[in-house]
Formats: sequence, C-alpha cells, structure tokens
Amino acid sequence: MIFAPPYPDGLPLGAGVHEWAPCPESSVISFPYDGTEVASAPVASVEHAGQALDEAAAAFAVTAKLSTGTRRALLMDIHDALSREATAMADLLVLETGKPLVDCRTEVQRTLATWSAAAEETARIHGETVPLDLQPQGEGMLGYFTRRPAGVVVGIAGFNYPLLLASHKLAPAIAAGCPVIIKPSPDTPLTTLWAVHLIRTVLHKHGVTPAAVQLVTGGPDVGAALVDDPRVAVVSFTGSAAVGHRIAKAAAPRKTVLELGSNTGLIVAEDAVLDDAVDAVIRGGFYANGQACISVQRVVLAEPIADEFERRLLARLPEVVVGDPRDEATRLAPLINTAAAERVLGWIKAAVSAGARLVAGGGAEGRSIAPTVLAGVPHDCSVWSEEIFGPVVCLERVSGMAEAIATVNDSRYGLQAAVYTASLQRAFQAIEQLDVGGVVVNEIPGFRSDIMPYGGVKDSGIGREGPRFAIEEFTVTRMAMIRP
Repeated sequence: MIFAPPYPDGLPLGAGVHEWAPCPESSVISFPYDGTEVASAPVASVEHAGQALDEAAAAFAVTAKLSTGTRRALLMDIHDALSREATAMADLLVLETGKPLVDCRTEVQRTLATWSAAAEETARIHGETVPLDLQPQGEGMLGYFTRRPAGVVVGIAGFNYPLLLASHKLAPAIAAGCPVIIKPSPDTPLTTLWAVHLIRTVLHKHGVTPAAVQLVTGGPDVGAALVDDPRVAVVSFTGSAAVGHRIAKAAAPRKTVLELGSNTGLIVAEDAVLDDAVDAVIRGGFYANGQACISVQRVVLAEPIADEFERRLLARLPEVVVGDPRDEATRLAPLINTAAAERVLGWIKAAVSAGARLVAGGGAEGRSIAPTVLAGVPHDCSVWSEEIFGPVVCLERVSGMAEAIATVNDSRYGLQAAVYTASLQRAFQAIEQLDVGGVVVNEIPGFRSDIMPYGGVKDSGIGREGPRFAIEEFTVTRMAMIRP
C-alpha cells in the first residue's frame, strides 16, 4: 500500500467529527500506471445511504439557520485546510486517477479557487423587491422575495477530477446553507474522503454538526438510494449522458443539475494564427489523458489552412510525452482502467475500418494510448459522434465558417466549443450560432473559469455550475406580499 489514509477507517457519517461508520466491505484502489495498490477504500451499502440521508435531513435545521458570516468563515477555513495539504493531495490524485502530475496540481489549484469563490458568494445570496402596483390590485402593497436553502443536496462526481468535481458540489451547498452528501466514483474515492474529513473537522471547530457534510461510496444501488429519496431537494451529477438521463427521471420532479458529456469542437478559421491553434490541440486534446469532458475531440479546419495545420500538428506531437504520471515531464499516462483503454482502441479501429485516415498514434502500451490523430472520420463513427474520453482528436475539413458551425452543431452534445480566428465578425458569429453552453475564442475549449456559469445544452446536461450559479441551483425563492 502506497498511501496511508490520514483519516479514520469507514465512512464519514454521523454528527461527530470522528463518527465514521464501519464498512464490512472494501475495495483496492490501484495506481493505473503499474497496478500497485494505493490504498483500501470502504464500500458503502444501501443501509449506509439511508443513514446518511437520516443525518443530513436532521442537519438541515442547523445549516438553514447559519448566518452569512458563519458560512463564509466555514468556507474560508476549509479553503485553508485544503491548501495546507495541497501538495500531498496532488500526489494522491496522481496515484488514484493516473493523471499526470501537472494536471493534478491544476486540479488542486482550481479546487482552492472554488472554495474561496464560494466564500465570497455568500454575501451575494439575496432577493429583491418587486413593484406589485404594476397591477391595480397590488396598489398599496409591498412585495419582495428572498432566497432560502433548498434542502439536502446529493452530489455525485466522476472519476476524472474527483476533488474538483466534489468541491463544485460541496462548496456551493455549504454556502447556500444546505446539508450535502457526496458520492465519489468507486474508482477514485481517496482524495475526496480525505477532503471530507478535513471539512468535517472545520465544521466541528465552528460548532456546526459534521452531519452537514457526509460521504458514501459504492455502486449504482447506493446512488439510486440517494437519488430516489424524497428528502433530497437537489441532485447534482457529473458523468455520462446515459446515467444523467436515468438520474433525471428518478429524481423528478425534484431539481437536478446535470453536467454530462461532450465531443468538443474546435474551429480553426482560415485567418487563424496557426501556431496558436495547433498549440490549443496539443494542450487541449491530451490533458488529463484525454479524460475530460471539454478536451478537444473534433477539430474543424477551413480548407485553405488544413494541410499546413496538419503538418504543424504532427511536428509538435512528440511534445506529448507518454510516461509515468509522477514524472514532471509526462503529459499523457494510462487511462483509468483496462475497459476504458479497450473501448478507445476499439473506436479508433472502427473509424479506420470505416475509411478514416490514421494520421498519428493509434497504438497503446498497456492502458497508455499514444496521442492519436485521425482525419476524415465518417460522422456516424463513435470516435466522432460520441465522447471519446481518451487522447484522440479528429480532423475535418470544411469550406468556411458557416459549414464549420453547422458541423460542430451536428451533435447530440453541446457543452463547450472554441474558435480560432483573427476576425471579430467570425468570433461573434461563432458565439451567436454555436449551440453549446460556452464558446471560447482563441483559447482551448477546455479553458474553464470556475466563477463562470458552466454547463451545457442538449445531451450535455442542464443547470449551471460555478459557485454563484450552483448556489442559485441549491436555493429556492420565497416570495412575500404584504398589504400594510
């Protein structure tokens, strides 16, 4: 075992800071690079989910009454507690996710930014007055509304950014005054367990019941027990579209915030600075081993620059160093598990069989897939139409901007997209016409500010993340109308 957890055994349930429920079952978390055992993680049961729900429901009476100052102080102290462990947490993220160290350090820094931003947003949770006398029957009346915590929040996070994705749910829930139960991916629970232990310690220090933040692990049965319970006010899920659809149906009519998949498009116009656009593919197509929902997947090139773009991309591809994710120089490492690697390789093979041209890569050593570039992929191939979640980019040629936008929009997904152009007209054309939740101009589509309203359209989900916007998702309005 590489990692000795600095927190109690079991699951962080109950009202005491060290009140962790024992788990008869456990699973081994292995380092994706070489299969070494990292640590043993508890595996929760449906009964544990029920216990967490009981405790969270009881904690709502406490969290809903927390003052703005207390919530802000909690969030800042949690930020500081996580910051003190930043280096060690980045190292643990490498071990459980297999992502390169450079990407894990970025995840930790974005996590810290999320907690500090949520702290600042506590001062902006407010309502407004409404002029009821717009209608004759409202003359002489006073109207206003406030925002109140919605209730128990269940957050379900993906494996690829476990600490950050959990924080996207934990921090806004605390800011809103909601108890929250987090369920990490069974593949990557360790860093989140550690973070929740630190969070509960801070809650206890401030005299707030640690039951306000709890964690359960486990499989789909545990997730279903959490989602189906009518005491849950909001379910916030990050993961695949298929699972998101099931969660939305199970949770209805309660609120869901769904951050789902994508097959991100990057348009390179004929007036783009080519070296910058190539750099975007090098940086944006392979970070996190390609296991990011807004990594570059479909590169749509204006015909006049397509050949030169491909030449420059191939010249820079050796910069994507494949190796041990603990190495500072590594930019690409093994995928999360063997099934993921086999799926990606199968999609590549199917595309080539259907007529795509293999420009580079396509092979693998174990779970480490070489940075792969395909061209002319038929649009009904999964590697083009679905989320690849691997280090693969596809090149497509179009006649101009209108066709480029139509090509990107021809997808069931719509999370985020990018355009490289020197023309303000083309930039705003893309912003106005791309059917996605966010458009990035002259930067990688994977550029994400954690203070912007992040989310998608179509099968990429519903609702928005980012502290300010998630707080809105986790609160409800209460209106008041008074005739003095």
